[in-house]
Amino acid sequence: MDRNTIIAIVLSVVVIVVGMTLQTLFMEPQMAAAAAEAEVSESIDTDGVQPLTGSIDLRAVGDVTDTSEFSVQTDNFDITFNPNGGTISSIKTAKHLENGNPVELLYRDADDPDAFTLYYGADNSFEVDVPFSYTTRTSVDGSLRQVIFSRDFEKEDGSGRFTLEKTYTIPSSDEYMIRMDIKAYTADGSALPLDRGYTVSVGPQVGPSFDSLGNNYDYRRVEVMYEDHGSKSNARFSRNGVFTADEDEIVHWLAVSGKYFSLILIPDGVDIISAGATQSTSDTGITQKDTVYITGSSDAAGIDDTYYLYAGPKVAENLRLYDTADSNVFDLSDMKLDEVIDGNWLSWLEAILKWILQLFYKLIPNYGVAIILLTILIKLLLQPIAKKGMDSTAKMSALAPKIEEIKQKFPDNPEAQNAAMAKLYKEEKISPMGSCIPMFVQFPIFIALYGLLNTNFDLRGSMFIPGWIPDLSIPDTIYTLPFAIPFIGAQIHLLPILYVISMIFSMKITQSTNTAGSQAGMIKFMTYGMPIIFFFIMYNAPSGLLLYWSTVNVISIGQQVLVNRKKKDVYAKEIAEKDAEKEARKEAKRKGRRR
Repeated sequence: MDRNTIIAIVLSVVVIVVGMTLQTLFMEPQMAAAAAEAEVSESIDTDGVQPLTGSIDLRAVGDVTDTSEFSVQTDNFDITFNPNGGTISSIKTAKHLENGNPVELLYRDADDPDAFTLYYGADNSFEVDVPFSYTTRTSVDGSLRQVIFSRDFEKEDGSGRFTLEKTYTIPSSDEYMIRMDIKAYTADGSALPLDRGYTVSVGPQVGPSFDSLGNNYDYRRVEVMYEDHGSKSNARFSRNGVFTADEDEIVHWLAVSGKYFSLILIPDGVDIISAGATQSTSDTGITQKDTVYITGSSDAAGIDDTYYLYAGPKVAENLRLYDTADSNVFDLSDMKLDEVIDGNWLSWLEAILKWILQLFYKLIPNYGVAIILLTILIKLLLQPIAKKGMDSTAKMSALAPKIEEIKQKFPDNPEAQNAAMAKLYKEEKISPMGSCIPMFVQFPIFIALYGLLNTNFDLRGSMFIPGWIPDLSIPDTIYTLPFAIPFIGAQIHLLPILYVISMIFSMKITQSTNTAGSQAGMIKFMTYGMPIIFFFIMYNAPSGLLLYWSTVNVISIGQQVLVNRKKKDVYAKEIAEKDAEKEARKEAKRKGRRR
C-alpha cells in the first residue's frame, strides 16, 4: 500500500472519530386551606424507638403500622411512594411507552436507594430509612396532589425531640415537575439536635432501560448548571467515580440525562454545603449508575428547604415552561432546563430542518416518509453545489481512454503516471477530487441532520414500515442470533447493510475508477474502505439516521447516472475536438519546419 493511501486511511479515521466526538459533546400554587379529600395512614404514637441505619445518636419515635408502597396518578405520572424513608421508588410516564409499557424514569435495581432518599450528614453513611406516617390530599381545584410524610426523632438519651416532614407536591396538569419540601422543627421552638447537615439524592439512573452504553447513539451522563453560567457542563468524574461541583459556584441544578429523558434536581433557596454526583459501572444489573446529590445545612432554628425534580422528556416545550412564572403551577422562572437538550454550534440550522421535517409530517403522517421528502428537498437545494462535482466525475469518465493510455505507457512507474495525470488534469481543467469538494461544502447540513435524526424526540416510537422499521429512533432488528458477533453483537440490522451497499455504489459511480498512480489506491480505499469503516460506526445508529444517508446515496447515484448519460458523450466530443485541434497545430508546425 503506497504512502498516500496510508495517509488517506489515517486522516479518514481521525476525521470520523473527531467528528463523532464533537457531535457527542455538541450537537406553585399553594395548597388550599381546605382539602377536598384526605387519607391518613394509621399511625400509633407509642414509646417504641427505631435507630437510624449506622452509628448515630438519633432514633425514630413511635410505631408506624402501614409501610406498604402506594401510588399517585396524574396526567403525566404514575408515582410510587415508599413510606420507608418517605421516598419515591418509581416514576413512570403515562404518555411515553417502552415496549408497550410506560417508561420507568427512575431506572434502578431492587437494592438501590429510592429517589429523594435522605441521609444525615454529608455522605450516605446514615440513611433515614425508618417508616414514616403519611397523609395524601388534593387541592380544591384539583390542580395539585400532595403526599406528606412525617416522623418524630430524638437523641438516644430521649432528649431533643423534633419532627421531620417530607412533603411532595405533584401537578395534576400536563407538567413533569415534582416539588419536595423538607422541614425539621421542634414543638417548643428549641434548638434542633442536628449539626452535620443532611444530604438528599436522586438516582441511580434515568430510564428507559438499557443493556449497554457502548456506542454514541445512546448514553447516560451527569450535567451541572451553575447559576451564573449561560450553559450546562458535563460532570467530570474522578477515578473513583465522584464528581464534586465547584464550591465557588452556585449550583442551579444537577441532571442525570439520557438521550430522550432527564431527571433534573433543582435546589430552591437551599443553603448548599456541597453538591455533586457519583458514578459506578458493573457487569451485572444496571451497567452504569449515576446519582446526583445535594448536601444542605441545618441549624438550631430548623430546616425548611425546597427541591424540585423534573422527570420527563427532553422536549423544549415541556422544559421551557419553567422559564416563565405564569407558565407553570409552581411559578418557577429562568430555570434554563432546555439546556439538557443536546445541541451544537449548528443548533439554529437543526431547528430549521426540524421545522421542515414536521411540515412534511403534517402532510404525510409518517416520519420515515417525511425524512425521505426532507432528503429530496435538501438535494434539490444543494444541486447547484453538487453539479460541479458531478460534471467533474462525468468528465473524468470521458477521459478514461487517455487515463488507460497513461497506465499502459508507464505500467511500473507510479511517479511518471502521477506526473502525466497531473498534466492531463491541468490541460482539461478538472480536479480528480472535484466530486469530494461539494461534500465539504455540505458538511454543516450533514452535522445538523445528524443531530436532528439522532436525538429528535418526535422520532421515538415512530414507525416507518411495519414489521421492518417499527421505531425510527432505534436500529432495525430483523433477526437475533443465539450468539454475538465481534463488533456487531447478536442483533442483525438490515439498514446498515443496505446503507453500505448504496454507499459503495455511490462512491464507485462518483469517483473515477481509471485514476492512475498513487491516487488509484486512495480512490479504491474511498470506494471500499470507507464504507466498511462506516458500517461498523453506523451499525447501531437509529433507523431514521440510516434512512437519511441511504436515501442520499440512492439519489446521488441517480443524479450521477443521469449526468453521465447527458455529459459523458458531450465531454468526449469536446476532448476529441481538442485533440484534433492539437494534432492540427502540431502538423502545421511540422510543415513549417520542412519549408
